Amino acid sequence: MPHISALRARALSVTAAPEQLFLSEQVEQESVFWLDAGSAACDGWSIVGSGEVESDAEAPGAVRIDDVPPRDRARPPFAGGWVGWNDYESGAAAAGAPVADHDRASGAWLRVHRAVAFDHASGVLWALAPEDELDAWALEVAGRCAAASEPAAAADVVPSVARGRHAPGEYAALIERCRGAIRAGEAYQLCLTTRFDVPGAHDPVQTYLRLRHATPAHHGGFIRIGGRALLSASPEQFLFTDHGRIVTRPIKGTRPRSSDPIEDAALAVALVESVKERAENVMIVDLMRNDLSQVCTPGSIRVDGLWEVESYPAVHQLVSTVSGAPARSTSVADLFAAAFPAGSMTGAPKLSAMTILHRLEQGPRGVYSGCFGYIGLDGAIDLAMVIRSILIDERGAHVGAGGGITWGSVADAEVAEVAIKARAPLAALGAQLPDAWLSE
Repeated sequence: MPHISALRARALSVTAAPEQLFLSEQVEQESVFWLDAGSAACDGWSIVGSGEVESDAEAPGAVRIDDVPPRDRARPPFAGGWVGWNDYESGAAAAGAPVADHDRASGAWLRVHRAVAFDHASGVLWALAPEDELDAWALEVAGRCAAASEPAAAADVVPSVARGRHAPGEYAALIERCRGAIRAGEAYQLCLTTRFDVPGAHDPVQTYLRLRHATPAHHGGFIRIGGRALLSASPEQFLFTDHGRIVTRPIKGTRPRSSDPIEDAALAVALVESVKERAENVMIVDLMRNDLSQVCTPGSIRVDGLWEVESYPAVHQLVSTVSGAPARSTSVADLFAAAFPAGSMTGAPKLSAMTILHRLEQGPRGVYSGCFGYIGLDGAIDLAMVIRSILIDERGAHVGAGGGITWGSVADAEVAEVAIKARAPLAALGAQLPDAWLSE
């Protein structure tokens, strides 16, 4: 495996917005990333950086996560390692499920060479680089901050119409087939998805600026590796390590936002009071408890939060939190084997759900419903779900969307939820839903 260095951190006396330094770094480097806490973040961290494509696919998985040192909250959470993504099909295949041919949509990771971390709570900017390069990188970052100007508004795009993998009626029929599988006892929840494609050339950077402006999220991100770019406004934190524990925060349950404050509040209340949404959420909580129990010490699994409403510009979401203490010698690969793909994107029981969904969805998911983020050399990890996201490659842009199906699902409502979720990423591309989906 090529050498990968730990990164030293130095607080700087200058500052600039993450967007400004990302725009300069992406011009300088081909393989870049921006782990984005959001356009209006007042806490958390954003990290901008670059690196080299990791040639050893097993390297990030070899990191142990059972002895992560306590983190100094005033210092950057990332101290060197990898930034990238894992795709859905690779994880499903490793779990023993049948998968569609997914071409080049496999996982990809960067060995991070240098970065800048932004502490949104304190406003302090940190330079991150190997020890022998830190002086030079700190000077370069300071120079970029001094030269930074207000970023121009994202350029307009030519309007287009996306192509859907399924028409609304086809998707509704698949929902009924999911309910049939549930009635037959083959599963008790299924996360059915579809995909929208926008052919042609797209500017990933400009598209991401539009996406984050329209739908800011605490786990947004831009990662460009080997001719592909992942753009995400993800609200779902999949796996992270914190205070010696592995934590997951599954989302199940969605309601649209309203511009009327009274109606908007009523929608949030309806979400948390929905028997169907609560049932769907708790099914995934039980699944994630089971997944984590495979790599955590007995008796350490707990539900830290249940049925909590989090609100974003386009939707209200129902979120729960599950955690456990990793068993001795647990590695990232062990954690992925136990918990990936995420239960919130498969359904349960997981293997049966993935097998049924392969039969129904009629195509690959690719990076959508995989995960992205960082894996630190010290075992610190922070990975988000690839949802509310766009993958841009040489064939065009691809947007996945879906929802959890239970016996209590109503097809029309589930179809409408897919339209709500896909609308913002497509708008960032200048595309609208296919005509048949517009009324949903």
